[in-house]
Amino acid sequence: MNLQRQIGLTKSELITTILCFVVIFFLVFSIRLVRLTSGDSLVFEEETEIILEEATSLSALQEQLRSIGVQYQPEEMQWAANLLGWRRFQRGRYEFDGAYSYNGFLSKMARGIQDPVSVVVLPGITPERLAERLGNSLDFSADSLKAVFSDSLFLAEKSLTREELFGRMLPETYLIYWTSQPVAVIEKILRQFDQSFTEEMKERAAGLELSIDEVVTLASIIEWEAKNQAEMSTISGLYWNRLNRGMLLQADPTVNFALGERRRLLYEDYQIDHPYNTYKIKGLPPGPITNPSLAAIEAALNPEEHNYLYMVANPEGGHVFTRTYQEHLEESEKWRRWLREQYRIKRQREAEQSQENSR
Repeated sequence: MNLQRQIGLTKSELITTILCFVVIFFLVFSIRLVRLTSGDSLVFEEETEIILEEATSLSALQEQLRSIGVQYQPEEMQWAANLLGWRRFQRGRYEFDGAYSYNGFLSKMARGIQDPVSVVVLPGITPERLAERLGNSLDFSADSLKAVFSDSLFLAEKSLTREELFGRMLPETYLIYWTSQPVAVIEKILRQFDQSFTEEMKERAAGLELSIDEVVTLASIIEWEAKNQAEMSTISGLYWNRLNRGMLLQADPTVNFALGERRRLLYEDYQIDHPYNTYKIKGLPPGPITNPSLAAIEAALNPEEHNYLYMVANPEGGHVFTRTYQEHLEESEKWRRWLREQYRIKRQREAEQSQENSR
């Protein structure tokens, strides 16, 4: 009996021990399971960008988290990743802000659910500046994007010249995935142009006997010339007046384009032999000189009705519009006098600064 009693006691202790072990096991497992799906396993105090330049292992991801100072439990994340099967993470750009569960955090990158980059295409720029802007924001080089504008097969597919293609790079804010390729980016912008150039605008262009690309060409000159949007329709009306009278367009921006630089033009610049020099060649140039905004396109299609034929810059950053050449000469002289005065003031200040520095 004593032996049985001893054996019974041993069994009770064993059962108690096993029960304790089971309880502890399930308690630990439950805690970890809660941590697995808990919404605060990782906390990003501010919006954080994680860029994976290639397919990445968990250890490499954890190293990147450490480098940016994210607080979390490495061993716990390792356990969660093994349990969930998220151990390889796709190339891309991901944004995190606030609290995340391990599953929410790891699965986003394992599945490659990227966050797009907000890219602004500015009006009145050059292919080089556009390529640099996109190349700095996305995972391709500026040169690879510039190459698209010279790709004869791509241009032939779109039935566009290099200038016409760039003219359709509609200024807008675009959401683009970091891993997008140059051709895909260009096609996305082209789709936006096609959507923005409405049927009503096409009908208006047809009524003016202009193709879409001729509208964009005129709009590009307006974009380059206008210092503010309020002047666009007035400038458009001036150019339309010249075109309707059979005059040379004489648009300074086309000469700048021919020269390949933006600066104040000299007398000899107007003599350049170039198909875009509208001081020598009648009508619109062969293509756009930049990428016009939608506002400039609207202005090209809806010119202001007036009798202006000439314009000259004014000190306020806009233009003075005149009807006769004599009025134009008078306003041009006022502008030159103002410029000479600005140069005089500048030289005086530089001389005073030089004297101050020499003391």
